[in-house]
Amino acid sequence: MVLATNLGFPRIGDMRQLKKAVESYWKGQSTQAELIAAGKEIRAHNWKLQQKAGIAHIPSNDFAFYDQILNMTCALGLVPSRYKWNGGTVDMDTYFAMARGAQKGGLDVTAMEMTKWYDTNYHYLVPEFEEGMSPKLSTQTIFEQYEEAKALGIETRPVLIGPATYAFLGKPQYESFKHLEFIQKLIPVYNEILEGLAQRGAKWVQIDEPVFSLDLCEIGQGTIKKAYDLLKKPAGLKILMATYFESLRENAELTFGLPVDGIHIDLCRNSGRANTTANNPEKDVDQALSLAGDKVLSLGVVDGRNIWKNDLSKSLTHIEKAVAKLGTDKVFVAGSCSLLHTPVDLASESKLDSELKSWLAFATQKLDEIAVLAKGATEGRDAISSALKASDEAQTSRKSSARIHNKAVEERARSITPEMKTRKSPFAQRQKVQHAAMNLPLYPTTSIGSFPQTPEIRKARADYKAGRLDEASYKKAMKDEINLVVDYQHKVDIDVLVHGEPERNDMVEYFGEQLSGFAFSQYGWVQSYGSRCVKPPIIFGDVARPEPMTVEWSKYAQEQTDKIMKGMLTGPITILQWSFVRDDQPRNDTARQIALAIRDEVSDLEKAGIRMIQIDEAAFREGLPLRRADWKEYLDNAVENFRITSCCVEDSTQIHTHMCYSEFNDVIDSIGAMDADVISIETSRSQMELLEAFVNYKYPNEIGPGVYDIHSPRVPSVEEMVNLLEKAKKVLNERQIWVNPDCGLKTRGWKEVEPALKHMVEAAKQMRAKSKESAAA
Repeated sequence: MVLATNLGFPRIGDMRQLKKAVESYWKGQSTQAELIAAGKEIRAHNWKLQQKAGIAHIPSNDFAFYDQILNMTCALGLVPSRYKWNGGTVDMDTYFAMARGAQKGGLDVTAMEMTKWYDTNYHYLVPEFEEGMSPKLSTQTIFEQYEEAKALGIETRPVLIGPATYAFLGKPQYESFKHLEFIQKLIPVYNEILEGLAQRGAKWVQIDEPVFSLDLCEIGQGTIKKAYDLLKKPAGLKILMATYFESLRENAELTFGLPVDGIHIDLCRNSGRANTTANNPEKDVDQALSLAGDKVLSLGVVDGRNIWKNDLSKSLTHIEKAVAKLGTDKVFVAGSCSLLHTPVDLASESKLDSELKSWLAFATQKLDEIAVLAKGATEGRDAISSALKASDEAQTSRKSSARIHNKAVEERARSITPEMKTRKSPFAQRQKVQHAAMNLPLYPTTSIGSFPQTPEIRKARADYKAGRLDEASYKKAMKDEINLVVDYQHKVDIDVLVHGEPERNDMVEYFGEQLSGFAFSQYGWVQSYGSRCVKPPIIFGDVARPEPMTVEWSKYAQEQTDKIMKGMLTGPITILQWSFVRDDQPRNDTARQIALAIRDEVSDLEKAGIRMIQIDEAAFREGLPLRRADWKEYLDNAVENFRITSCCVEDSTQIHTHMCYSEFNDVIDSIGAMDADVISIETSRSQMELLEAFVNYKYPNEIGPGVYDIHSPRVPSVEEMVNLLEKAKKVLNERQIWVNPDCGLKTRGWKEVEPALKHMVEAAKQMRAKSKESAAA
């Protein structure tokens, strides 16, 4: 019998119950016992839902109050020394201090560094490997969640982050670190976990090793092989190694040669990318079948990272091929990866039109797709004929729908000229013009865009959208908030102002709502990090801008000040990456359409008197393919799309961009090619380490390395910020350095933002004073 299996399920709850429970606990409005009970309720609901759908292998330990990598760090007892952990069971306060930082009870510590989980918009907390660390089992969560499900009558397949992935994701804190030695220290703890699960009756364990989606050198492959040779599998316990986010390619032989009982492969990645040669499920299936031997082969045929309904007939063809070679008892059907990256339930959506809704499947519906495919592979196509017919009809309906294509948009994209992708003058010449026109001091201060979104702002937006607030009242509420934000920035003497973005629900959703070709769910939330959830737009058709989107608000804000007011936009790659993208054309075709729409907005902002325009490309690095062979095409396209948006302005108009937590070394040449006048980056958690890529590259343009970690409730001191700026000064020219927070401030409260920005401005002034003293000497 072919089994329906699942690698992971969204943990936020269908109505973001986890977010509400965690934030209530952080605010002191609920107890730890209440938080734990809320988590237990979400897990029980998820397990029962999967059981009802017919999933045979239901995951446990895929739940986390903040992040699954942080959970693994705690399980392994690898708590950095600054958290003053006592060495016993890792407690909740230590857990959240690692995630968010802490300033209470005499403890003042920064959070662990955060970065993107492979090429997704999910963020994980980067493990820190200090010299002398000794891994030991330090939580019982893995066992507790397995037994919790068992008490409900549900047998689960516990999920572990694999030792190779964990070790290669972490950041060594000492020079003599060696991956093989470190992994060899981890394996005894993994063996203890496996033995504990076997004793409790577990039949299968899932070990996630997405590291196999990367380019691995011979040394890396050898390290992994040696590590797995040390893994001791208890009698009666089987191990499924789950690989995902990319095909195995040259890592396939190593993967299938490891001492495990099954291998999961992702058959959905790269669908719709410009480089379509990378997405070849037929080739991947053939490769896996040639190497599987007596191992179980788990086929990830249902896309865990997008929301389009599965083409059941096409997927079943791959499964049938595997069954013909291996037999029904050696084939699992599954999602391509954990369903963490998709919204919970399409049934909650009452406002999507019926045609569009017929094309979609959220996590709950994907469970049904997995189950029906397993049934079809076991019992034959006739057993699922009605499901196959419905699937075929959905595919046909989508291809033939008149709402998908816009001939004018497609023609404009084909008519782009080289002149549209080039600024009028080189940066050095533009910089002189901009400095003369703007007359900013050394270490100019600014923020990244958004300011705290109070309950009152959110209510006004919701009431306006629901028709409970008329347009005039809504606009007055937004303008009142803009006035408040501008007045505050005047008060603390910030040099370049922003309007605070009170009218925006999300940096992508706001634009998508005003562009054609986009649709929006009511409850299509996915987790970005911790309690931060986003609701990605759905790009179903050709994209165009019917009318200006931000000009009215930016123009009003500029009228409230004599200082420079930045116009704030989201770039084409970030809009693409943070949306559910149509898969019926190459992704770059969609990105190009978005770039032209944003270009029109840039042009209109300049005409309205906005002299500084920030085009955020927070997801630029995130979109980088996992395999180097695929990088050049993506990077060339990404740079070109940014330049299409930005190269329509005069030399005196300054173009900014912003990028989130990333390892920039891989893309620094392309960042340089974007030719933004100023780039701001998140560097505070890394203590300016991420700046090294710009230094080594000799980046000539201006840089705002973040000095305030907005993902933490901590308020950094003036001294902390000065120290960070001193680090930047050692490697950059003072004229290059801007002073800003790491990211937008919408998720923080005013009680944190007010003192933090005041400290930031004071830090900049101290740096100016030091510079003046140095020049005088």
